[in-house]
Amino acid sequence: WTADLELVQQLLPNAERALYWIDNYGDVDGDGLVEYWKYTERGCLHQGWKDSVDGVIFPDGTQPQLPISLVEVQAYVYEAKIGMSRIYRALGMTEKSRQLRAQAQELQALIEEKFWMRGERYYAMALDGRKRQIPSVTSNAAHLLYSRVVTPANAVKVERGLMSEDMYSGWGIRTFSSRHSAYNPLSYHNGSVWPHDNAMALMGLCHYNLKRSAERIFSDLYEAALHFQYYRLPELFCGMTRQPNDSPVQYPVACTPQAWAAASFFMMLQGLLGIQPDAPRNHLVISNPRLPRAIGDLTISDMRVGQARLTLRFTRQNDRTFVNVVEQTGSPVKVTVEWE
Repeated sequence: WTADLELVQQLLPNAERALYWIDNYGDVDGDGLVEYWKYTERGCLHQGWKDSVDGVIFPDGTQPQLPISLVEVQAYVYEAKIGMSRIYRALGMTEKSRQLRAQAQELQALIEEKFWMRGERYYAMALDGRKRQIPSVTSNAAHLLYSRVVTPANAVKVERGLMSEDMYSGWGIRTFSSRHSAYNPLSYHNGSVWPHDNAMALMGLCHYNLKRSAERIFSDLYEAALHFQYYRLPELFCGMTRQPNDSPVQYPVACTPQAWAAASFFMMLQGLLGIQPDAPRNHLVISNPRLPRAIGDLTISDMRVGQARLTLRFTRQNDRTFVNVVEQTGSPVKVTVEWE
């Protein structure tokens, strides 16, 4: 977004320490995957974003043996190494760039080997301490799409799983499949709907141009927001199946406002509109834009890309979305609209 290589240079030592931690401390047993382990009696048992005491379980509710390798954490590592590879390349550090990209590709193959469930045609939530798949069907797999670590063919299979009746409540994607005996739509992580989780899923679907499902998620969360005070999406709400003339069931102690939830609509709009900045090359790509029907006409004012500021207007007519550059100031930026 900024092409600020001076800031990159300032932060580079910290980023490199993070990479060092991943490889030397994050991988507890040297199998190429990042695990977590509870070293003390205090603190969280589960250390992913689903950090409740039952946030990582087998379909029947059985607790797994530690250490645990979460599928989405491996995707985050993949994305981090791909991103740092690009940064090294921009800084002229080509050998480090090549090494990190090679490591990312090795991890990508390992994710496919260890987490793909052939019977479910979906990714396992995690591996337990015995390296067995925890075969719970969860929203965690959507984060793989967000990180672009899966093949287009498997992305379609994940989409199918996310939008199926057991995972999709009608208000959004559940955290946990209703097919499993441990499913509870009133629980914190085992059947509820989290806006930030859905935003990452939506952005992932958009990375693979699966925008029909992405628009459905946006529209349903938009309609859900209309039922909450100040039209504010909470941290989470309950995952009961939506019925006609229904409203989402509130989770009584959900944080509201919550930063994750507040940011969700911005990420979802970026994904649906296909906004892809490339400030180092003074280029803004709008890829397969799809403005949700709920909005119809949207103006984004004073959006910064590098040293440029742009105002863009998106309009929708039937199933077509149109883009106009209303104003551009500062350094010139090439704007390209791409369609597949």
